[in-house]
Amino acid sequence: MKKLLVMILLSTLFLSANGEKEDRTKQAIVKIYSTAKIPNYQAPWNSSMRSSTGSGAIIEGGYILTNAHVVANQAFLEVQRYGQRKRYIAKVYAVSHQVDLALLKVEDEAFFKGVTPLTFGALPYVEQKIVVYGYPMGGNTLSATIGVVSRVEHHVYAHSGESFLAVQVDAAVNPGNSGGPALSDGKIVGVVMQVIKKSQNIGYIVPVDLVKHFIDDMKDSKYDGFADLGLGTQKLENPALRRYYGLDCNTSGKLINKVVYNSTLAGILKVGDILTAVDGHNVENDGTVEFRNHEYTHFHHFVDSYQMGESISLDIIRDKKPMQVNALLKHTADDMYLVETTRYDTMPSYFIYGGYIFSPLSRNLIVSTNRNRVTLSNLASKWQEEDKSEVVVLLKVLASDISRGDNDFGMWPIDKINGEAFKNFEEFYQKMKAVTSQYIVLEDKNGVQVIIDKEEALGKQVEILKKYNIEFDKSEDLRKVQN
Repeated sequence: MKKLLVMILLSTLFLSANGEKEDRTKQAIVKIYSTAKIPNYQAPWNSSMRSSTGSGAIIEGGYILTNAHVVANQAFLEVQRYGQRKRYIAKVYAVSHQVDLALLKVEDEAFFKGVTPLTFGALPYVEQKIVVYGYPMGGNTLSATIGVVSRVEHHVYAHSGESFLAVQVDAAVNPGNSGGPALSDGKIVGVVMQVIKKSQNIGYIVPVDLVKHFIDDMKDSKYDGFADLGLGTQKLENPALRRYYGLDCNTSGKLINKVVYNSTLAGILKVGDILTAVDGHNVENDGTVEFRNHEYTHFHHFVDSYQMGESISLDIIRDKKPMQVNALLKHTADDMYLVETTRYDTMPSYFIYGGYIFSPLSRNLIVSTNRNRVTLSNLASKWQEEDKSEVVVLLKVLASDISRGDNDFGMWPIDKINGEAFKNFEEFYQKMKAVTSQYIVLEDKNGVQVIIDKEEALGKQVEILKKYNIEFDKSEDLRKVQN
């Protein structure tokens, strides 16, 4: 009888301690209320307001960890702790739209009173049990769902369109869960990010390794981002291709078929080099590396583990001879691609010339319409060149008596202005302003032309803007340059 009482007492103490631990965890979970200013990329002078909710977790240093997409384009933020009804005003301290992470700060110290911040664990393994906390749709109180890790590999992050390591989980994840922590043994192993629509319990979390990288990056109060090598590569699985480059069955890697002109590897690597190892880790013929025993992912995984400004070693084969070079990590993908990755927290650039609306091509603009989608998506996959770093499009033409016959032009990439090429949107804008001839001739790569009578366009400008209720003929960034 005495033994039974001792067992009951120990069991009660265990359940009580476990309950206290869970309660401490819950108190660190935060509901986020966001009001965002959403740009209209088809009418770039306009925007709309949208309210939404998300989740977050209090971590050491007095920060709230959440997703970038929860607070993207934010105009006003409030946060609310578990078990409380009061909302506190919050501000974005740091954001990485690349890996969909953000840190928030609350100035009122009362918000953090009595909270034990959550700490970080390690990258979880397949079949490892996790608990996802957050405030998903379907209710107002805290939700907790249990699941396991299904796989760990590179995946496209919906928020940025870039590819990074991601953890797939089968725990139920729904809108509102975004930004909430995924815990294992009480420690954060990831941040809930996205789900696959029309699937059953397939969700993704940003792994803790990328979270730590982001936080370390921000220690100097400046976000540098995740580096891009600026290399185009090709798989080496084809037998004839391998024989052509003299590779034996024991050698694997990826063929380098492009070195971007402004990459730090320009002049160091050459087209035709074989990339065989990154940071000492062997690159397989399909471009993957073994990051854990029997687990493979994209070779860029080891590049992502370094901070900007650091160097990483690359093993290559050139003319059948092995070599090793160092790559200085200095540029992000936006420095390399002709079309920038998805933009947030800024209004789109534009200017209007006699009802003809021009804008730099962005991924936001591409997804905002189905017009000319194939051509524009192809441009988005291309690298920058020394004489071309940005695409400019004729966004649309406002109907008027001077634009008859041109109203079908929309999302039209411009190659030349009065026979001259241009490097980017700013140079295009300056060339348009500097035209002294009677006609402005815009031309695409196929020779199709749009002709604007300068005097007529400028004479009708004010009337057209008034007709379409447009206050400014150019975006704020261009107005600042002009001033």
